[in-house]
Amino acid sequence: MARYRSLSSDKTLETIELLGYRIEERFPKSNLKGVCDSLLEVAQDSKAKAAWIARPNYPLRVGIGLVIVVGMATLGFSLSLLEFKESSIGLSDLVLVFDAAISDLVFMGAAIFFLVTIESRIKRKRALLALHELRSLAHVVDMHQLTKDPNAILNSVSIITPSSPSREMTSFELNRYLDYCSELLSLTGKIAALYIQESRDSVILSAVTDIENLTNDLNRQIWQKLIILQASYREENGKTGPSKRIG
Repeated sequence: MARYRSLSSDKTLETIELLGYRIEERFPKSNLKGVCDSLLEVAQDSKAKAAWIARPNYPLRVGIGLVIVVGMATLGFSLSLLEFKESSIGLSDLVLVFDAAISDLVFMGAAIFFLVTIESRIKRKRALLALHELRSLAHVVDMHQLTKDPNAILNSVSIITPSSPSREMTSFELNRYLDYCSELLSLTGKIAALYIQESRDSVILSAVTDIENLTNDLNRQIWQKLIILQASYREENGKTGPSKRIG
C-alpha cells in the first residue's frame, strides 16, 4: 500500500490528458481545451524539474567540499607560519590576535554557509519559477469561468446589453464547463505538490501552500455556481437527491 502514500506524477499526467479529451468532446470550440493543453505541458516539465530538484547534485557537492577543504588548509597553514615570542607579547597584543581570529572564524563560517547552501538556493530558484507559472495558470482558468453566471441563464427576464458576455450554453453545458474548470484548478494544486514530495525546503513549501490556497479559494467560487445550478436542476426535475454525474 506504500504506492498510495505519495502523489504519482504519471497518474497526474494521465488525469490531465483525459480531462483534455473530455473538454474537447464536450466543447470542441472552447479555448478551455488550450488551457488544459498548457497545463499538461507544464505538468510534463514539472515532472522532470521535481525529479531534478530531488536528485542530489554530487559534482557540485564535491566541488564545494574541495573549496572548503582548501580554504581550511590555507587558513591552517597561514596560522602555522606565525611566530610568537613570550617576552614581546603583551595583553593588548593578545586582544588584537583574538579579535582577528574571531573575525576570521566568522568570515570563514559565513563563507562555508554560503557554499553549502548553493545547491539548495539553485533548486529553490528553479522551483519558484515553475510555481509562479502554475499560479498564473490558475488565474487563467479563473478568467475562463469568470463570466459564466448561472443566474443569467436561469433567469429568463435578465437584460442583455451590447457589452454583455456571450451566454450560449445551456444549464447542463454550463454545469459541465464549470466542473471542468474546477478540475483544472484542483490539478494545478496537485502539480504544485509534486515539488514538495522530496523537498523539505520551507520556502518552496510556503509557495506550494500559497498555490493550494489560491486554487481552493477560486474553486469555492465555482462551487457556489454549481450549487445554484444543481438546486435549479433538482427543482425542475423534482429530485431531492444528488444528480447523476456525467463526464
